[in-house]
Amino acid sequence: MLIVHSDATRDRRTLTELFAGQLVAPFECPERVDYIIERARTESIGEIRGPDEYGLEPVLAIHDADYIDFLRVAWRDWQAAGYEGEAIPNIWPTRRMPGGPIPRHIEGRLGYYALAGETSLNADTFQAALLSKDIALTAVDQVCDSGAPAFALCRPPGHHAARDQYGGYCFINNVAVSAQRALDRGHQRVAILDIDFHHGNGTQDIFYERSDVLTLSLHGDPMDEFPYFLGFANETGRGDGEGYNVNYPLPSGTNYARWAQALDDAIARVTDFAPDMLIIALGVDTFENDPISSFTLQSGDYLDIGARLKRIGLPTLFVMEGGYAVEEIGVNAINVLKGFDNA
Repeated sequence: MLIVHSDATRDRRTLTELFAGQLVAPFECPERVDYIIERARTESIGEIRGPDEYGLEPVLAIHDADYIDFLRVAWRDWQAAGYEGEAIPNIWPTRRMPGGPIPRHIEGRLGYYALAGETSLNADTFQAALLSKDIALTAVDQVCDSGAPAFALCRPPGHHAARDQYGGYCFINNVAVSAQRALDRGHQRVAILDIDFHHGNGTQDIFYERSDVLTLSLHGDPMDEFPYFLGFANETGRGDGEGYNVNYPLPSGTNYARWAQALDDAIARVTDFAPDMLIIALGVDTFENDPISSFTLQSGDYLDIGARLKRIGLPTLFVMEGGYAVEEIGVNAINVLKGFDNA
């Protein structure tokens, strides 16, 4: 399996994350990729190559242009305001403050474009997001060209990034940009199966009114888990997209047997949809020891996940999303790829 990776994904290291009322070292850290690529080399899982550069055109096919411009200038404007810490939003257009123009001041713009307050921006954020989408685009082009599977080792992740919002460590939605790239290259239909612990709210937002992309997400029940306000089972799409969005909210403590039942149902829906390509939003924060999740999957379960996905029989792209038990993330992510390759 081809792995697309760049050591430059290490460059973005923020110092602060708002968690449980404290500013802590972020769970989304460079070491996540270090452990995965080290494990990939140890297991000789496949060729590793760097990404090509794609510019902004594929991004603007998915994301709002003003939002992308905000990401480009946010750190500059934050510094120009005289602030010394990392950029963290502290005000939002909430239920009692709808409408109105986008504020001029950087504090207001941060709140307008942020869906949550845990994700800090720093000097490296925008370039890191561009590199991450280049990794995903390079990998999807390889799948389009060869039909063989590929793994985009993206950092930062992307599935929480909506059309014009960032949060949950995500800025550009890598799986959405990849799906659109596949469509632009001649594919008629693409399925995105999100197996991260947290709901892929950004991906749902982007494709909610479209029938050419089937979006499915297995995740912690949003009554109890981030991002809270999307991810319920009755969210099935709108307009042309009605019936093309499928959510599987699962309770805290879900084990592999219960989780695999939902996966099998999702696989059946993918098969019925008959897409030209399958994109897996690969989060391994379903692991029992993950620090910000509550499922109980074990390392061996990820081998079986990969084998089940292989049996779908489609050209498949894996895009790295979450997983924050750093020492085990390499084992668990590569186990999915091993299970897929060996099935």
